[in-house]
Amino acid sequence: MNATLGIATLGDAIRFVDLAGVLANAILGGIAARAARLDLVGFVILAILSGLGGGMIRDTLLQHGTPVALTDPYYLAVALVGAVIAFFIRFKGRYSRLALLLLDVLAVGCWAAVGAQKALESGLGWLPAILLGMVTAIGGGMVRDVFLMKVPTVFGGNTLYATSAFVASVEMVVLSSLGLPEIGTVVAILSAAALSLLAKRFGWILPSEIRIRTPKRLSGWLSGWWSGRGRLKVRSARTRSSAVEPDAED
Repeated sequence: MNATLGIATLGDAIRFVDLAGVLANAILGGIAARAARLDLVGFVILAILSGLGGGMIRDTLLQHGTPVALTDPYYLAVALVGAVIAFFIRFKGRYSRLALLLLDVLAVGCWAAVGAQKALESGLGWLPAILLGMVTAIGGGMVRDVFLMKVPTVFGGNTLYATSAFVASVEMVVLSSLGLPEIGTVVAILSAAALSLLAKRFGWILPSEIRIRTPKRLSGWLSGWWSGRGRLKVRSARTRSSAVEPDAED
């Protein structure tokens, strides 16, 4: 009885974090709409895409009927509430931004865990489960940025976000394979939130490129050889040496 009650309580807590993440990301979508000077329709569309886009992409890829975001009335209602809040309130204060950040980073791990778990329950392997976990967590923000004709922020130049979703998905897959999906969800939420907050605090980002420096003499020789200059020099040197070489009959 106590175990069942504990699982039910944990499920309620996860659902609360899930809906809170929908609200926070819907507000973030509204903030992006304000920055783009969109009207109320733009606020609503971007809020829904930002808050629910990842889950709808996941459910569509799994092909298990209508996406949950459209069958559960709470999800769509919370996204609409977030759009209205963002439309009337300018989130410029430090504490309001901090509250949105906390809800957002908690949602990253929650959504990644839910996406990975649903993929495993559908009979998919560990790699597709990790992929769908990441899609669930970052898909909404990517769709929002694409609608605003921007390069998605998770593709570079931003602090760790997709990486946090990846870590949470991996943890969920591993712990689920050990028969501990509830613990996996909790670990995924807390670790993703901690990693995202640390990355935000210290400015951690992934490298955009890695340059391997070659020695100047070697790089100059390679460029000369590739362009043909090196071969011409060798050929002219051989010609000069044959011209000055004494005749063997003399």
